[in-house]
Amino acid sequence: MNPESGASPRERAARWRDQLIALGWLVLVWSLLWGKFSWGNLVGGVLVAGAVLLFFPLPPVTFGGRLRPGPLLVFLVRFVGELVSASLHVARIAVQPGYRPRGAIIAVRLRVRTDLNLALTAEAVSLVPGTLIVEVDRDAGVLYVHVLDVHGPQDLTDSRERILAVERRIVRAVGSTAELRQVATDPVERGSGP
Repeated sequence: MNPESGASPRERAARWRDQLIALGWLVLVWSLLWGKFSWGNLVGGVLVAGAVLLFFPLPPVTFGGRLRPGPLLVFLVRFVGELVSASLHVARIAVQPGYRPRGAIIAVRLRVRTDLNLALTAEAVSLVPGTLIVEVDRDAGVLYVHVLDVHGPQDLTDSRERILAVERRIVRAVGSTAELRQVATDPVERGSGP
């Protein structure tokens, strides 16, 4: 059965647009991998990209939000700050003689469970030194994160709150109005506990 048979014409058009964008990106990557742009590489890229999209279809990732430049700038500035701070912390651990940091794996349930939010939050968390995504439970919206240099339960709580703050900043930057309400009304955000 065709999953698009019950879709509205607007949804089908959006799906085709997304497929064409994916095709374009795959053709561009193909051409860059060959190192030169030629008609042969272009045709070959279209054929390979078409086969990839046909035989390995990706689930549709819908973007129901909108890009907000102000919150996006806040996210980027905070991300760079966390990146520098965490890099210095990990560097200090690496050169400290005889120190053996303890790590832990924590489960963090995200408030917005869309595929896009899961992917963006997981990527942002993984890029910061000292944190690594071990597993993602897509159905439950849970990230399992390894954190470095844990001294006690408060460090685990702080790490969980940092990850939820990253999610909040991402949703503020690119989320829909409903998603913004979700992160704004969550009791964890107001400090009532994990």
